[in-house]
Amino acid sequence: MPTTDPLDVAELERLLGPATMWRPIHWKASTGSTNDDLAAMARGGQSSGTVLFSEHQGSGKARFDRVWRDTPGTSLATSVLVSPRPVPLAWGWLSLLVGIAVREGVERYTQAESGRLTLKWPNDVLLDGHKICGILSERVGDRAVLGFGLNVSMATDELPVPTATSLMLAGLPHDKAPLMAEVLTSLERWFGLWQQRGEIRDEFLGECATIGRRVRVHLDVEQDSEAPGRGADVTTGVAVGVDEHGALIVDGDDGLRRVLAAGDVVHLR
Repeated sequence: MPTTDPLDVAELERLLGPATMWRPIHWKASTGSTNDDLAAMARGGQSSGTVLFSEHQGSGKARFDRVWRDTPGTSLATSVLVSPRPVPLAWGWLSLLVGIAVREGVERYTQAESGRLTLKWPNDVLLDGHKICGILSERVGDRAVLGFGLNVSMATDELPVPTATSLMLAGLPHDKAPLMAEVLTSLERWFGLWQQRGEIRDEFLGECATIGRRVRVHLDVEQDSEAPGRGADVTTGVAVGVDEHGALIVDGDDGLRRVLAAGDVVHLR
């Protein structure tokens, strides 16, 4: 059962301060998908910087048209509307920079020991090797909705998958307003840095647990359909880095190097 009160928006606004780019802030007890809601608001003329929170998503979205499930009150779904200046070719960094910001913000708020919070390419934040946050960025015209769901107080039997965890289960603080104040503050900083540079490769590599590991990547079937040596849309090998657009570079077991723009990664021992 939930162990946290609903997000206190007034307290969050106070903690963010008057100089924040994140305004206005909207909150819903329950919705279908915060990404869908904010995309509709964007098409209706909503300003960039708008934030939408919900304590529960009935049909929250994950990558590849999957549905995200949660128990009401145990997680926090967040979507923010931004106007990226770099050309769309560089937008592959958006989900990666959200991951950097969530990792940093959670670590700052919880005071978790260094190394407990890491990243998994392309869109997960891990705590003690278990998923605590999933990320989905979507284009809406010339703007983007950056969505992420953070597991706050889920009990073991409420986790969406056995490989997930929550702040509560990890024995860490989980008060939503100060938690999200740190995450949004970090997100503003990292988004601004990316706006200036167009990439944040070194910073991502420094926090990503995928790099240097043997991985199995289940590929998006719409990409790279003519790649030789690939069986059943799966590539296995060593993840050696990311390119200038944030795509994963894998040295395959078949001796071929591949650059993968999308896919589900399994960390192998």
